[in-house]
Amino acid sequence: MSNVVSQPRSVVRKFLARPQSEGLGATVRRSIGRFELKYFDPFLVLDEFSVSAPAGFPDHPHRGFETVTYMLQGAVTHEDFEGHKGTIEAGDLQWMTAGRGIVHSEMPSSHGTQIGLQLWINLSSKFKMMEPRYQEMSSKDILEASKDGVKVRVIAGEALGVTSPIYTTTPTMYLDFTIKPGSHVRQPIPLSWNAFVYVLEGEGRFGNSRSSATVSAHHIVLLGPGDGLEVWNKSSKSVRFVLIGGEPLGEPVVQYGPFVMNSQEEIDQTIEDYENCVNGFEKARQWKSESSTFLGY
Repeated sequence: MSNVVSQPRSVVRKFLARPQSEGLGATVRRSIGRFELKYFDPFLVLDEFSVSAPAGFPDHPHRGFETVTYMLQGAVTHEDFEGHKGTIEAGDLQWMTAGRGIVHSEMPSSHGTQIGLQLWINLSSKFKMMEPRYQEMSSKDILEASKDGVKVRVIAGEALGVTSPIYTTTPTMYLDFTIKPGSHVRQPIPLSWNAFVYVLEGEGRFGNSRSSATVSAHHIVLLGPGDGLEVWNKSSKSVRFVLIGGEPLGEPVVQYGPFVMNSQEEIDQTIEDYENCVNGFEKARQWKSESSTFLGY
């Protein structure tokens, strides 16, 4: 990917991710996967979640896509029917490829409010039934780079000369930027990719000379065509945002809750597989997470 940005992308759409209920007593700000924006190829969902025990996301299935959980505050414990269990804390990353099927739970594991981002990335038809897998990184292992008032955590992809070791089945970039007041950054994005920004803290100016917008916390902006993103911080406080981009799949999308396939027939088969605990869901028959058992769900 070239380090030169000659055609900064414009802002083509901006809206506020408003809070809504999700899971069991949790609150999410959903910016992708709601009525204003059902799908932004290859992205199915982006949630900024906020949850305090005993609320959470008890045992539930997935098939046909990846979930990427990036913690901002607190900690969440994940368990699945394969026996995988772990806790991700502030700054940690879990990149889960559900593939042909996972049943898992995601529950708070510390006091107070747990806050994070969860991104759902679609898989192409040839990968939807792949074996599930995990890539996990603690905060200290996520590569960072800084230059001229700009700091970036490179979760996936490349920025400021640093490349993440995360493998993305669907080619994806995921960058966590913090820009100090008076600073400015240009970040390359592959021409053919869709890309968006979600602001976590502060306020920044995004776009180009033809179309730019001032964007504040909890807003998403969809970017138009071009080879990169240009951002200015003209405020008195730092702005923090994630830049996420991916290669469009260009395939039909049929979704039924946590199942995402290419046709209604495949969705019907997935529901049948899950209900009968077959074809990837065999271990669901006997499994219940420790957190669900403890809390009586």
